[in-house]
This record gives sequence, C-alpha cells and structure tokens, in this order.
Amino acid sequence: MTGRMIIFVGPSGVGKDSVIAALFRARPEIAWVKRAITRPHDDGSEPQILMTEDDFLDAKASGAFCMTWQSHGLHYGVPRAVLDQLAMGQDMVANLSRAMLPEARRVFPDMVVFNVTASAEILRLRLEQRGRETPEGIAARLGRADAEIPQGVGVINVSNDGAIEDTLAVVLGHLHPEKV
Repeated sequence: MTGRMIIFVGPSGVGKDSVIAALFRARPEIAWVKRAITRPHDDGSEPQILMTEDDFLDAKASGAFCMTWQSHGLHYGVPRAVLDQLAMGQDMVANLSRAMLPEARRVFPDMVVFNVTASAEILRLRLEQRGRETPEGIAARLGRADAEIPQGVGVINVSNDGAIEDTLAVVLGHLHPEKV
C-alpha cells in the first residue's frame, strides 16, 4: 500500500501552512514534508530545511531532491526520501507552487491537490501581518494571486476566508469522508 501525497497550493498569504498545521494536529499520522528552502532565516511557519544557495545547488546536483523549483527568488526542493516514505504507506503533506503541479503529477501520480483560496482583502491583510515583504513585494504577490492552475491537474478548491476549523472540515471531508 502506498501513501498519498497531499499537496496544498494557492497564493502567498492564503494560509496554506496554517491549514496544513491544522490538518497535522487533527491527523498526526500524516507527515509534513520538510522542504529544503534557501530562505535566510526560519520564520517558524513550517518544518523546513534551510540551506544556502550553494548548498542547495550541490544537493540538487547530487540527486537529493525528487523535485525542485524557484519562486520569489528562493530555491525549493522536496527531498528524495519522501518517495521512500510514500512507498511504505505514509501519507505526506506538502506546500507546493501551482506552477509545479504538472511536475508533481509526474513524481506523485496519485496526489491529492487542494487549491486554497481567499479574497484579495484577506490576502493583503495576511501578507501585511506576517511582515516578510515590503509593500512592493506584497503588491507583486497579490498580482500573482490569481495565477491559474495548469491544465490537466485536478484540484479541490477550498476557501480559507473564514475560520481555520471550517477550512479543515472541508479538507478532512475530502481526505477521510468516513471520519468526519
């Protein structure tokens, strides 16, 4: 029996990591993929492997990742070990870029994808509150908020405009309909 790769996508500030954290609390048997990121500091929003750009590129060249991408000036990588965990039946959760969904489909053919959405007002407020970006950076991220899901990738759309518990209930209803 293989595990499911459960992927969350959506614009910056939509609350993907908050939804994933709530899912992990509700279903601790699911593992959160620790992505490698060339972010300069740990913001505490998710389990992550912080790397310098040189270390990341060396790891990528050595085959340490099953998929990599760049977004917002950072490098991201999913460790190859995730494939072994899935093969052993472990359900895994990851936050990925929408643009990477066709590649994710190739790497994880049985993936389940949740496209998390929220209104522009909520996105702006959340981006301002997290304090990572300049006003110009926030404007750029909001400009990409409506990026389309690549064709041929099925997603489950989930609104995260309200309480996280409501969003979680929808996610759980799709993942474990018999347990909700």
